[in-house]
Amino acid sequence: MTPTDGPAHAAHRLLTDLGAGRLDHPGGTLLAHLGRVRDRLDQWGARPALRLAGLCHATYGTGGFAPVLLPPADRRRLRDVIGTEAEAIVFLYASCDRQATYASLTTTPTGESAAPDRRTAPTGRTIRFHDRFTGRTGIPGPRRSRDFAELTAANELDIACVDGAFRERWGADLMGLFTRLRPWLTDAAWQACERELGGV
Repeated sequence: MTPTDGPAHAAHRLLTDLGAGRLDHPGGTLLAHLGRVRDRLDQWGARPALRLAGLCHATYGTGGFAPVLLPPADRRRLRDVIGTEAEAIVFLYASCDRQATYASLTTTPTGESAAPDRRTAPTGRTIRFHDRFTGRTGIPGPRRSRDFAELTAANELDIACVDGAFRERWGADLMGLFTRLRPWLTDAAWQACERELGGV
């Protein structure tokens, strides 16, 4: 759904100007994918800043998507459109070295539930985040970890839903990843993972 007003509308216009509608992506164009990720986060009850980050999450490219709409050196341009909080989520997501970060996640013990409203990180658990821009490793705070996990799930589930070959090839691996991220996922996100990938 195309936003009709507010920051989401301005962000959609910026993404269009930057060429997101001309880049191929599973399910159509990158712009269409970005809109679906935003809509999915909205369905999961994400706050406005996270929904905006979902709409713009590939602006700086990602560890799994090379094209860059806007260089990270020009962050202010995106920040002026979607705000500081949403842009910080976009930058965190873009900076993730996925291979190293995903490998550092530990498996969730059987029976551990999701943590939709926790103000602190799940007991004894952290996401050791590897930054592909700087090569540094750090541990994001609880909210940033939850945002990263939720956005990761929304992004990958959208691709799996529109691209059968991708789902067939990577579905089991994604379900393993989401299981390790479960302590940081909302109930709505985890239920979508189980519903859409539980059979792979």
